[in-house]
Parts: sequence; C-alpha cells; structure tokens
Amino acid sequence: MIQVKSEQQVLQEGFQVLLSNMEPSAVARFWAACNLGKNLGKGDYLKLKDDLFAQESVASLYAKVTEFQTSNQ
Repeated sequence: MIQVKSEQQVLQEGFQVLLSNMEPSAVARFWAACNLGKNLGKGDYLKLKDDLFAQESVASLYAKVTEFQTSNQ
C-alpha cells in the first residue's frame, strides 16, 4: 500500500531540509517571500512553526545556529 503524505507533512519535511542547509534567518526570509510573493504557504504558519520547533528551546536553536555557522566558514 502506498502512503501519500499530506500537504502539511510535505511542507514540514521541506522546511526541515531548508533548516538543515540554510541559516535560520535565510529560511525565515525564504518562507516569508513564498507567503508574500506567490502565496505558496496557504496553511497556518504559526501552527507549522509550533510543530516544527516543538522539541526546540532557545538554547538548542542557538547551538544549531552556532554549529551551522562553524561548519560553513
């Protein structure tokens, strides 16, 4: 049986890919541009943000940003 992901699941997966490969500030700008420019984000951004960062804290996000910046210098 083939399981088809929901649009929300695909968006979350894509956002995770972006976060893994881009600085968080760049991801935020990209996401805002999609929402404003082409209206790609028709969902509830606040719910998506809460879902994506549910397991995160300021400290864990800071550590990820620091690691990302260090690895990309």
